[in-house]
Amino acid sequence: MIEILQETKTSVVCVKPVGIAAQGMDAQALPQLLAAQLGCEVYPVHRLDQAVGGVMVYAKTAKEAARLTQSMGEGGMQKTYLAVLTGCPEETSGTLEDLLFHDRVKNKTYVVRRPRGGVKKAVLSYEILAEAEGLSLARVRLQTGRTHQIRAHLAYLGKPVLGDIKYGNRKMNERTGTKTQALCAVRISFLDVPEENTLHYLSGKVIKLKDPQILQQFDALDKSKNA
Repeated sequence: MIEILQETKTSVVCVKPVGIAAQGMDAQALPQLLAAQLGCEVYPVHRLDQAVGGVMVYAKTAKEAARLTQSMGEGGMQKTYLAVLTGCPEETSGTLEDLLFHDRVKNKTYVVRRPRGGVKKAVLSYEILAEAEGLSLARVRLQTGRTHQIRAHLAYLGKPVLGDIKYGNRKMNERTGTKTQALCAVRISFLDVPEENTLHYLSGKVIKLKDPQILQQFDALDKSKNA
């Protein structure tokens, strides 16, 4: 049973389990599981890697999906994540703004210096909430939504997401026994939407996880708390 955080006539916000695809026609993909549970088709509004869990928005019609996707692209929806990082940035808070290029063949995103075909501007802000045993817990807010943005950005910073096989630190992953990305979408905020807009019903809403498991994961990694 997929946990539902909010449901309206035109959209549904749920908790995506780790390891389940957020898109696709496979019977075990989240859209199909939700469709069976709700009794109606659903359409993904944004991406979330299969290895990442957390808050996910779906529309119940293709038209509503297009509206929500457009709103997100225009900055009307803000996504917040918690991540366990390998190491801790020198600056405990900041904004990362770079150019990213996603190589579709390698399915990997790179920070590049110059604009060219396929290169997109990417911006995120972060804040370190806690540190422990060569790790840190960060709150990350996306201002743009690029493929693998958080993972590529933080890896370029030299503080990759713990458990990330593609971008991460293999030694730290092995030392901690972390086999999946320590990254979770914990909150979605909808900005003020004018009354005449069809998305006004979402205006000002904040939907978040009540007890993100990643917090327990970080506590378990903090040996000082378990001494």
